[in-house]
Amino acid sequence: MRHLLSLTDVGPHCLPMLIDDALHFANNGVTDQPLKGKIAGIYFRGTSTRTRTAFTLGAMKLGAGTIAYGPNDLQLVTGESLQDTARVLSSFLNFLVIRTNAPVDEMRTLASANGMSVINAMSQNEHPTQAIADFATIKEALGGLSGVHILYVGEGNNSAAALALAVAMTESMKLTLVTPEGYGLSNDILQTADGFARKSGAQITQHHDVRALPANVDVVYTTRWETMGVAHDDPNWRDKFEPYRVTARMMEEVSRPSGTIFLHDLPAIRGSEVTDEVLDGPQSLAFRQALHKMTGAMSVLKWCALS
Repeated sequence: MRHLLSLTDVGPHCLPMLIDDALHFANNGVTDQPLKGKIAGIYFRGTSTRTRTAFTLGAMKLGAGTIAYGPNDLQLVTGESLQDTARVLSSFLNFLVIRTNAPVDEMRTLASANGMSVINAMSQNEHPTQAIADFATIKEALGGLSGVHILYVGEGNNSAAALALAVAMTESMKLTLVTPEGYGLSNDILQTADGFARKSGAQITQHHDVRALPANVDVVYTTRWETMGVAHDDPNWRDKFEPYRVTARMMEEVSRPSGTIFLHDLPAIRGSEVTDEVLDGPQSLAFRQALHKMTGAMSVLKWCALS
């Protein structure tokens, strides 16, 4: 079975295909139904607007039936083991799309039944399908990915982790992460990304000085400061994040004269990580990026179905 628990499951050879398939769906719609007769379970243990809608609608467009599970719908909440749940669901479903605030280990247990493809629609560690939507948006806007420089400002969360891995797998891309002290990407993610970057020629750097932003970047990217609305332990965390707000002034300082785009994985907390002027401004492609959540979901479902 093909599973997408991390972008490392896709690798640098398949990632470009997934991005191109997402763009094909965006430009041409659905010309056949490769998932006809298949069933996708949509199991979201956390809130979702875009990703849940994207996978549900994407599966339907490709011909699959869908069944939705909320956080309290499965017998896991009454004591059934994850292994037994996996054995049962894998006898019914072809795909299980899951979102959780837990580490990815839970998804690996579900995937171990190996009777259905398990797709990470966001875990504590990584948000791999988000990166596919991000790259489809960038390639559509800029015409390519090689040599593109992304400035990421804010928390080193699961979206940032997926972004780092995707950049590392792509020839000559560059990612500069500027995060508050103590809120950067983990060393594990950075080391994994570095392993791919050594082969692709990509460059990934992380620092914490918002006064030392690079100039002439192609993309500015931010995310909400409390991923999935989960509060930070430090009661004074907001004071550390305030300087990292993306404003029109910041965009002016870092943008290329030829044009720089702004991305946000949404939902946005307006006035916190980004101002209205930027999110609604001419450089923003955040809502086109949201559409690519669906085209990216479709490309992932199709890729898994080819197993």
